[in-house]
Amino acid sequence: MTDRISFGTILIILIAAFVMFYNLGGIPLLDPDEPVYAETAKEMLSHNDFVSPRIYGEYWYDKPPMYYWLVAASFKLFGVSEFAARLPSAVLAILCALYVYSASSRMFGNRAGLAGALILVTSIEYFYLGKAAVTDITLNLFLTVALLAFLEKRYYLFYICAGLATVTKGPVGFLFPGAIIFIYMLLTRSFHLLREMKIPAGIVLFALAGLPWYIAMYAIHGNAFVDTFLGFHNITRFTSPEHPEGVLWYYFIPVFIIGFMPWTAIVIQSVWAALTDSQPQHGRPLLFLIIWAAFIFLFFTASRTKLVSYILPMYPPLAMVAGWYIDRLAARRRNARPFAWPLLFTVLGGLFAAGAVYGARQAMPALLPGAYLTAAVFVVMIIGTWFFVARRETERAFWLQIAGMAVFVVILMSLLFPPAAPAFHTRDLAKAFTAHYDGKSPVYVVKFLRPGFSFYAGVYGTELTPDHWKTPGKAYFVVRPADWEWLPEADKRKLKVLATADEKLLIVKQ
Repeated sequence: MTDRISFGTILIILIAAFVMFYNLGGIPLLDPDEPVYAETAKEMLSHNDFVSPRIYGEYWYDKPPMYYWLVAASFKLFGVSEFAARLPSAVLAILCALYVYSASSRMFGNRAGLAGALILVTSIEYFYLGKAAVTDITLNLFLTVALLAFLEKRYYLFYICAGLATVTKGPVGFLFPGAIIFIYMLLTRSFHLLREMKIPAGIVLFALAGLPWYIAMYAIHGNAFVDTFLGFHNITRFTSPEHPEGVLWYYFIPVFIIGFMPWTAIVIQSVWAALTDSQPQHGRPLLFLIIWAAFIFLFFTASRTKLVSYILPMYPPLAMVAGWYIDRLAARRRNARPFAWPLLFTVLGGLFAAGAVYGARQAMPALLPGAYLTAAVFVVMIIGTWFFVARRETERAFWLQIAGMAVFVVILMSLLFPPAAPAFHTRDLAKAFTAHYDGKSPVYVVKFLRPGFSFYAGVYGTELTPDHWKTPGKAYFVVRPADWEWLPEADKRKLKVLATADEKLLIVKQ
């Protein structure tokens, strides 16, 4: 590693850009989440309305508009495409890594900052979401900058980014920073910081950044906006499971183990060292980072609705702690043989490699070439980590894993995602529909497939209910096998399958 910040910045940009942009637009938007954001941004442009989000031509109160605005701007500049829909996430993922590098370098030194930024960029969940057209990376950036700005006493930046986070995902934009800072002040008995935080000016800055859209939406839509956005999409989702299969209390433990891979193997000893053996000037910043990560994990563990992406905001602080630990090992090279790292990585990396091969064999044999290569990369990383740690060359072990994850990105985007993606997108069926559609008959689409179908076919359709099968006259149906197999045989004889694409059907009723 180098002590020249300018070189570190260039290195992070090059590695992060490769990871985020490699084959970014080569895979269709995956149902159901990516097409929702892309379709809403497309309708913003078609209706020339950038205040009230719409989907299927109807007002849509699910999320604030920040990511829709970014995608709409990307569509305007580059045209409507998968690449343009994902571009904002990829760019903001790189910017977040650069800010982590900058802030961590000021706190812990350049080598620690560089390590932390690269750990973040090469963790599986971070680069997966950085290559996806969803809001999570945008929220993650604003929360990260806000909390690090507080830690560095850059309070005006803190308030502005908390406001922008609120326009990205709602109340969590200010509730999360507020709760994390309160817990930190409580544990460190540092409530005197409140006198330094320029709170009156901060309230003004937060309001200017975060509230105009909410005021405009209430003025236009009234209580319908408040009840749906705040009532259902925030309070109800926390207290009631939207996805009952994810209610298990330990849901986020395997999510984190896989999502922070390969750095899961070093994070436990990193946190332990930060809590028990840090230098005095590093103790409080490290404690703040650990409180930040723990709060995110525990909050969403308590939430009744659980999604894989929810814990993304805990990755930047943990990457910074792990970067600090890597720097600490490098500085103590003569005495540093952290065998817990290769030992844990042997277990976790070995299970990940074996799981990739087993999963491909069971679910989709077409993925086996990519799965075998993934296993080979992780085996090389395991052997190399043991070799370098035994020789007290922890920096080389670190760079080996960075290189291994860059190779894994190529395998993932070239050999694993392309054969698997057709099962998760509606582009091919939408093309078949366009070729067969008469331009006037009603179209009924199962809910899960509707966002992707609308984006690719340019036809909204109507969400399918059982009664729609009884529609008189000609009608088109976009479904999966289970959505129509229950029909009586007499009714099925009136239907004709026009096209199939990976367990998705285009059916016409004459």
